[in-house]
Amino acid sequence: MLALKKAAVLFVLMSGALLFTACPTQTNIAKINRNPDRYRDKEVGIAGRVTNSYGVLGAGAYEIDDGTGRMWVATRRGVPSRGAHVGAKGYIHNGFSFAGRNFGTVMEETDRRSR
Repeated sequence: MLALKKAAVLFVLMSGALLFTACPTQTNIAKINRNPDRYRDKEVGIAGRVTNSYGVLGAGAYEIDDGTGRMWVATRRGVPSRGAHVGAKGYIHNGFSFAGRNFGTVMEETDRRSR
């Protein structure tokens, strides 16, 4: 019985450690824009207000302003409306083009939360 309790505690600790290491780090846009190579191809989270959005057939891009800077987010799930408060996570890329427009440093969205 004691061995079973130890195994259960070990399982819970290992599961918790795995869960917390899988979460992307939330950072501010100014840090990403200052050194985009540090975040390239890494999953990060940002949150702020949508200032611009452009969508075509369910795909598009929207710009988030978190008070420290602005960043474009490319999505395949439709775009949020201007003024919406969103939290997005995704991968940072440089030199992104969409609909004939270049966006520089962009986040490719993997998940989004709205308030």
